[in-house]
Amino acid sequence: MSIKVENISKLYGKQKALNNVSFEVNAGEIVGFLGPNGAGKSTMMKILTCFIPQTSGKASVCGFDVAEQSIDVRRNVGYLPEHNPLYLDMYVKEYLEFIGGLHKISNVRARVKEMVELTGLQIEQNKKIGALSKGYRQRVGIAQAMIHNPKVLILDEPTTGLDPNQLEEIRNLIKNVGKEKTVMLSTHIMQEVEAVCDKVIIINHGEIVANDTTSKIRNSQEELQTVIVEFDKPSSKSALKNISGVRDAKNTSGNIWLIESPSSVDIRKDLFDYAVKNNLSIISMQKAENKLEDVFKTLTKGE
Repeated sequence: MSIKVENISKLYGKQKALNNVSFEVNAGEIVGFLGPNGAGKSTMMKILTCFIPQTSGKASVCGFDVAEQSIDVRRNVGYLPEHNPLYLDMYVKEYLEFIGGLHKISNVRARVKEMVELTGLQIEQNKKIGALSKGYRQRVGIAQAMIHNPKVLILDEPTTGLDPNQLEEIRNLIKNVGKEKTVMLSTHIMQEVEAVCDKVIIINHGEIVANDTTSKIRNSQEELQTVIVEFDKPSSKSALKNISGVRDAKNTSGNIWLIESPSSVDIRKDLFDYAVKNNLSIISMQKAENKLEDVFKTLTKGE
């Protein structure tokens, strides 16, 4: 077990940022930690990285208690905060050597070279950090988080403000790192979670509202399903709605229809029968996948 959180609460005066939160993250998992602004994501991450103490409850990382064994926790955790705190007047290699020195890494220059290659910083390694783009600064932040070879990486909004190309590069980096380490990341980009994460934890108003694999979370709120069907000739909404189990039918373009029905009903056979009866051919038919974004909105509605 890489991360174990048991009944963690955090109070800021009278405001409760976290309320009796419990979850576990297994070794080798990439976990998306999601929630609206102010839900408690960053607070939880700061507790796990020993930046702030919890008000009550227990948390451990790699078997070490965050309150009683904070030095051991920090040896095993790499952390990229939401606002990447870099020394902008330092050169990339100089900064990473400085961070490596803080961790007392032997042969620090060899380790810096390894991190530069792993994070794709070769072209920029001799530049000042202040001269780098946002994407390369994030790479430097991830490199400093990994330089001491931690077992767990905690990344708070690692792709904020990146362009589509930079997003893809950082996602691929996280996926590669996740082959060897446990990764916990927070983000507001649902496509990122679906592309990268094995598991999703959703927090709202300081409480866990969902905790499962990405696919199960995506299907957890499914009451209706949508089948996308394309006929070879025109059809009509009224005729399609007369099919048993069909709640609604929407024409998107040409002869393509979105057919909505209860998730418990398989309408494919009835659609084939309808097509045969009306001298139609079905060119294609597929079930539309539920979006994690829709589940997120449902679970955190009211924000």
